[in-house]
Parts: sequence; C-alpha cells; structure tokens
Amino acid sequence: MKIALDAMGGDYAPQNPIAGAIQALRDFPDVEIIFVGDESKVRAELAKHATADIQSRYSCLHASQVVDMSDSGLDSVRRKKDSSVSRAVDLVKSGDADAVVSAGHTGALVAASTIKLRTLPGIERAALGVLIPADSGVFLLIDGGANIDPSPRHIVGFAVMGAVYYKAIVGTPEARVGLLNIGTEPGKGTDFCRECHQLLSEAPVNFAGNVEGHGIFKKPVEVVVCDGFTGNIFLKTVEGLAKSMVSWIKEEIQKNPLRMLGALLSQGAFKAVKKRTSTDEYGGTPLLGVNGICIKAHGNSSALALRNAIRAARMAVELQINNRIVEAMKPLHEKLPSRHPASV
Repeated sequence: MKIALDAMGGDYAPQNPIAGAIQALRDFPDVEIIFVGDESKVRAELAKHATADIQSRYSCLHASQVVDMSDSGLDSVRRKKDSSVSRAVDLVKSGDADAVVSAGHTGALVAASTIKLRTLPGIERAALGVLIPADSGVFLLIDGGANIDPSPRHIVGFAVMGAVYYKAIVGTPEARVGLLNIGTEPGKGTDFCRECHQLLSEAPVNFAGNVEGHGIFKKPVEVVVCDGFTGNIFLKTVEGLAKSMVSWIKEEIQKNPLRMLGALLSQGAFKAVKKRTSTDEYGGTPLLGVNGICIKAHGNSSALALRNAIRAARMAVELQINNRIVEAMKPLHEKLPSRHPASV
C-alpha cells in the first residue's frame, strides 16, 4: 500500500518524518512512502540515511509551500494550494495513495481532508479519535478537537465511529460508550449534554451513560465521546499535568540522596510507566469520517512516533475502517430519522 507523508509537517521536519518513514519501510515490507514537500530538502535529508535496500519503495512529490502554525486551517487550504499537507491529501483523493500521515497543522489537515475527500456516506462531520492509556489497556476519546461546536446528532455519529474504530484496532467484540459530563446522572450537564444523552440512549451503540473526567482512566468505558472543544482542552490538560508531574517527581527526588537511591532502584518501573504513557507508542490520531484514511501525528512527534503513525495508517487501510463505519452508520439512520437522513 502507498502512504503519502507530509514531510514538512511537524516541529522537527523533515528530519523526524523521514527518519520515522525509513524505519517504517524496514518494518513493514508491504508499505511504500510518497514524501511530499520541498524536494531538495527531502532528498538532502534522505541522503543522511542508508536507504539502498528500500530505495525502490519510496518517491518524492515536490510541494513548494508549508502551512505555518499561525495560518488558519481553512485559509491554508485556499491560499496554499501547493502546501505539503494539501498535496498529500490530493494523492489520496486521486487514488495515488491509500492514506495520508501528517504531524503538521491540525486545522489544515482536517480542512484539507474534509474539503478534498468529503465525508463518508451518512456522515456530516469527521472527528479525531485519540487513544489514551488507562488502567487496563486504552480507551478512545472522540472528538479530540476537529469540531468545536457540533450538534447532538453529530455526537451520536462520533460515538458510532469511535466504537467501530476501537473494536477494529483493539480487537474486541464490543465497546461501551460514555458521554463525558460533570456527573453520571442522566439529567446532569448542559442542555446540549442532556440532549446528547437522550440520543445516545436511542442509538445503535452500547451506551453506558455519562462518565466523569476523574474516572475515565479507570476505564469504565472503551469510548468516551464529547465535543471537540471539551475534548481538546481535556487532552492538553492531561498532557500538561503529566509533564508537570514528571518534573515535580524529579525535583523532589534530587533533594535527598536516599530518594535518589530509591529512584535508581525503581528505574525499571519509571521506564515502564514512561513507555505506557508515551504518545510515541500510539503514533497518530485518525480523522474518522472522511472518505480516505488520514492520520494526524503530534506536532513534536519523534521518529518513533512517525513510524507508529504510519503503522496506524497501514492498520486502518488493512482493516477497511471506512467500510466498517459506513455499515455501522446504516442502522443509525433507521433509528434516528431526520430532515437530512443521509447525514449525521
């Protein structure tokens, strides 16, 4: 399969995208990579690696523009038509690539994918599904930031897509869905949350009710659904707290020689926790609902994270995630008829 990689996307581009892609090419013999970006910079970076054994499985597509973090996602698609992320999405649209991977501007990838690829039949809004470590395995948070102000009906669509993705990727026959809220009782939260709760109760998903932020790491459900505004704040808060906790622990350990000795003896445990919580291990976040496979990697992704983002794209293609989503959405239209029954 062919994967279009935004070689200029991310804080450490093109170094990390290219290093990650080279590792992916060696680990996954069925993958081909199309590096999209400034060809001279891409080839200069490739020259730093020994690639004779995999050279036949990658190619370059020149893109003269790069989306800056200060750019608006929608404007970048309109004004920077030759950006690396737009050209990479174009390859999926034309059928020249099976998936796109980018560590660049989230808004640009979401806008380009939605505008150019359109959404799958029966889906009005795409959403970012983020795998997060929990007490036992992982859970999926959806939406992670693609939709700031969705309707309750969109939330139901997110829940269906999230359950489909979780079951396929984790390999479990069922996935419970919980609505992120300020309390577990059905009447809790805003009018929006209460309407979401009602619709989810009627939807063809295994709805477990409301879940609170402090409890979801105990994994009461496999899929946590919310609007993108709430989801993005939640993700960034958790990420910031995790980094601060590591800093605080290091600071306290260094205050006392006995603590330093204890830390030395506990190195194995610290490394295990670090690996378990590292975003590098999960690689990328799928943009579910668009008519193509799109994986968004973190902006500061390491080479390992990019390698794993390519792995995630490969799995999504192999498992035919989009076909599964389309099939799963069909019963939803029967249960929740609307003025626009073809889109949720």
